[in-house]
Amino acid sequence: MTDMVYGWGEVFANQDPHSLAAVGIAFALGLSVIGAAWGILLTGASLLGAAVRAPRIRSKNLISIIFCEAVAIYGVIMAIIMVTKFQSQQEGDEEKMSVKNVAFGYSLFTAGLSVGLSNLFCGVCVGITGSSCAMADANRESLFVKILIVEIFGSALGLFGVIVGIIQSTTGK
Repeated sequence: MTDMVYGWGEVFANQDPHSLAAVGIAFALGLSVIGAAWGILLTGASLLGAAVRAPRIRSKNLISIIFCEAVAIYGVIMAIIMVTKFQSQQEGDEEKMSVKNVAFGYSLFTAGLSVGLSNLFCGVCVGITGSSCAMADANRESLFVKILIVEIFGSALGLFGVIVGIIQSTTGK
């Protein structure tokens, strides 16, 4: 029996580039939806609890839920962009493990991972901020706009992730 020692370098060097691209697309979509769901869970629970004390905040604080849903939409948009690149790459007749195909696979993998993780953290950030917005609005109505501005800045994290993902995926042409 021979001793075969495989390092991580060999594992990553022998991966199918199209499989890596598909996993990147799954990360972009899946982690974005998980981030949005987590944010909606955080915001929705606090919104319902605070609405018991001040029923007027229910409709006004739905904007926090919409910000959380936008995180999932960022992931869907990025997944559509990546699938389009993926389909155009598969139409070529090149060798499967060429340098161009490997670079393509890794660029979509890292783009999907970047977008997915940034949207996951963005969803949690928007959820926590939306939760505090609902509770603060229930206590004092004048705090709503102030905390909403902080929530908008938290929502920008997801947009930055999409921009970084677009830049990362353009190297895989």
